[in-house]
Amino acid sequence: MVELDRFLALAIDLADAAGEAIRPYFRQPLAVDEKPDRSPVTAADRAAETAMRQLIARHFPAHGIIGEEFGYEREDAEFVWVLDPIDGTKSFISGVPLFGTLIALARRGRPILGIIDQPITRERWIGASGHPTTVNGTLIRCRPCPLLAAASVFSTSPDMFKGSDAAAFARIAAAAKLVRFGTDCYAYGVLAHGLIDLVIEASLKPYDFSAILPIVEGAGGVASDWRGMPLSLASDGRVLVAGDRRTHREALALLGA
Repeated sequence: MVELDRFLALAIDLADAAGEAIRPYFRQPLAVDEKPDRSPVTAADRAAETAMRQLIARHFPAHGIIGEEFGYEREDAEFVWVLDPIDGTKSFISGVPLFGTLIALARRGRPILGIIDQPITRERWIGASGHPTTVNGTLIRCRPCPLLAAASVFSTSPDMFKGSDAAAFARIAAAAKLVRFGTDCYAYGVLAHGLIDLVIEASLKPYDFSAILPIVEGAGGVASDWRGMPLSLASDGRVLVAGDRRTHREALALLGA
């Protein structure tokens, strides 16, 4: 796609702008508000999304936007930007740099580029259709992991798994070598970097997972829902991401057991 380079350039500018908005608030006294779903939100979240929305409106006014803090705008457009200014606000307000800004661009519902930006450690993962994934300009690849028994599995929190989802996750956890929690979007970056093997989550929104799809696929991994279907803006929020297709297949079988 000829325009992809232009979209990538804007995505990088969005990440820069979000980072500039976020950094002054990190590890500083900060009011924390509670949203209707009881998740926290701060001035940093709002400032970062506002800065990104302003840039999109300036450069591509016909594009749609889906953002965690300010909702939907022209979401039926061919191209839709999907923004989470701080994925991992609980880590952010705790002074833990395991959060990130998530930026995706979807075409007809399917993400075609994504950025995970950690504005404190200055790590930036970039993925785009037809391009290899990079972190800070260096090419990265997922690592091989032929068996779930050898896999390191990450999730944001065990609390995201309810009812039958909790039972399904328990089957994965029992079969895996290592299970860890608390990394939010950072886990997808280190999976693409070849340091862990599987991320499984539930109850996600499009702004939580859209950016990770091009990043993981560009590093040789696979991302799907729990039925093995491709992720899109219409996905149900249950996400299974693996660095190795063999582990992905094994995990899918356990999820559906």
